[in-house]
Amino acid sequence: MESDPHRPAHAAPLTLFLSYSRPDRAVAEQLAERLGQAGHTIWWDALIEGGANFSSSIREALDAADVVIVLWSDSAIESDWVRDEAAQGRDRHRLVPLSIDGSQPPLGFRQYQVIDLARWRGDPAAPEMDAILRAVAITAGQAAPVLSRTSLKRARLGASRRQVLIGAGAGSLVAGGGALIAWQKGLGPAGDAPVQAIAVLPYKNLSGDPEQDYFAAGLTEEVRAALAANDGFQVAAATSSAKARDNDASATAIARELGVAYLLDGSVQRSNDVVRIATSLTDGKTGFTRWSQSIDRKLSDIFAVQNEIARTVSQALHVRIATDAPAPGGTRNIDAYENFLRGRVLFNLAKDEPTDRSALAYLDLAVAADPKFAMAHAARSRSLAAIAAEYAPAAQLQILYDEAIAAARRALAIAPDLAEANLALAFVLFAGKLDAKAARPYYDKAYARGRGNADIILLYALYCSRAGRAEEARGAISRAVALDPLNPRTFRAAGSIAYAARRYDEALAPLNRALALNPQINNARALLGNCLLQLGRLDEARKAYEDEPNALFRYTGLAIVERRSGNRAAAEAHLAALRSERGDSALYQQAEVLSQWGRTEDALAALERAQRIGDSGLIYLATDPLLDPLRTQPRFVNLIRAMNLD
Repeated sequence: MESDPHRPAHAAPLTLFLSYSRPDRAVAEQLAERLGQAGHTIWWDALIEGGANFSSSIREALDAADVVIVLWSDSAIESDWVRDEAAQGRDRHRLVPLSIDGSQPPLGFRQYQVIDLARWRGDPAAPEMDAILRAVAITAGQAAPVLSRTSLKRARLGASRRQVLIGAGAGSLVAGGGALIAWQKGLGPAGDAPVQAIAVLPYKNLSGDPEQDYFAAGLTEEVRAALAANDGFQVAAATSSAKARDNDASATAIARELGVAYLLDGSVQRSNDVVRIATSLTDGKTGFTRWSQSIDRKLSDIFAVQNEIARTVSQALHVRIATDAPAPGGTRNIDAYENFLRGRVLFNLAKDEPTDRSALAYLDLAVAADPKFAMAHAARSRSLAAIAAEYAPAAQLQILYDEAIAAARRALAIAPDLAEANLALAFVLFAGKLDAKAARPYYDKAYARGRGNADIILLYALYCSRAGRAEEARGAISRAVALDPLNPRTFRAAGSIAYAARRYDEALAPLNRALALNPQINNARALLGNCLLQLGRLDEARKAYEDEPNALFRYTGLAIVERRSGNRAAAEAHLAALRSERGDSALYQQAEVLSQWGRTEDALAALERAQRIGDSGLIYLATDPLLDPLRTQPRFVNLIRAMNLD
């Protein structure tokens, strides 16, 4: 006997409650027959009349049903019975809604997508039936059945992720024949990913104006932050989410790569003061849309959108969110908000000095438009500190750092619990003022308040490593990797933390992973060279140093490895190049070289001079293996104490 191609292998038959209005009896009868042929038990009654209360038999059937299937139509929407039965299915998370005439479900049921039966004519091999059977199985907690060959061909399930999300962005996912796939509450995650794990992919700018890219990028960040602010979600970080989208892989492949159960994706179309935002939630296990919506808002109402999206996603995933209240530190000033978005996008590029200074200029405009915009003050602090650390001459360092501290303190005065403000002050106190003790409470508070933000977690992990809190650093970087698995900076940090803990073998894998993700990432090859140097693999270390794109770290490593290999002339040439090209901005690296050469007094003198000018390289002082020959020296101990690192 040949098995029915629609019946899922190894799946137990289900009891299905079929809710419909009397005028739709013919469709209901046809559907009941097809569902029965698939092996399921159907409870339906063609004689149900309107009434104020459920009969006992209907109540018992609803309670016993594995799934409640509702046939929405113009007449069903007007039926109190159908609405009540649908509410029972919704509240039990056992609802599979169908539309037999193209009608939208009534209010209260639109968070569910419906399967469109308007073109179905009873064909058991049609994609509509496959969609229903798959939705029924997954809603009941079973594995999705294998589609019939006919429907597989018609549905074109091999569509790329881009095809899937284009359909979802329009508010639906069409799988051949007009069937709208409905995935309801209770779906399992992709692979072993926890059900609350989600990635927010970059929203697409459909405005036709590339100048509006910043707005789409800003909305993406706001939605991600709104979700990450709730402990009920595990939200993949921005860098990994953007990288995954750029790969143009399938939705299921992206979900596996990011370790998430769901993908949130969308588009933004702005016209004058009106913004249209389309958002869809894709199941990472099946690749199909579970929920989508399109909303139009005036620009003045944009501030509540991210929370609205987060709230709707939480309802779709049955995850409780902490609050609907706006996040601290925001603004309701449109000019301030737009300038903040522009500045943040430029800062996140981490491209060059002109880009970073443009970011600072936009952030200046943001705080000028709204002096109480704490997030903008915090971002401005980070921008000032970055310019100081990466581009400023020694004479300007303390001026920039003082301004960064003032901006961070202003942000904290407005919003004391803002994680980004605490992080900004912590960073500048440590990297700018070289005071680990003063920075610690702000790092700790930033981590406590921003445990869903991979950037905060990463910087906290690095601080802990440099402050000698090795186990805390190890735990935090593991969390950062989980949230940001495609970010080369995260793996470089993991390698740096292992290196500082003298786990040189352990550091090799994350550093190589960082290089696989971005072969040109700054300082990863030099860190790899440092590990190989400590392991005595000098030829490999030399090659790693030679390939390092940043001259600061390249010259430092080569000066050390050549001296250790006995090539004194080459070593001296590399130190001379370091001094010539980088001058006092490389005093810390000069001290590393001199320490490894055994020139203890010269190394200590370089470190003391670095301290006087505020060289941020000194944040590595407590744990840097290259400075181990100096650690017993009283002058070195005094340097450690001055930074409150003891």
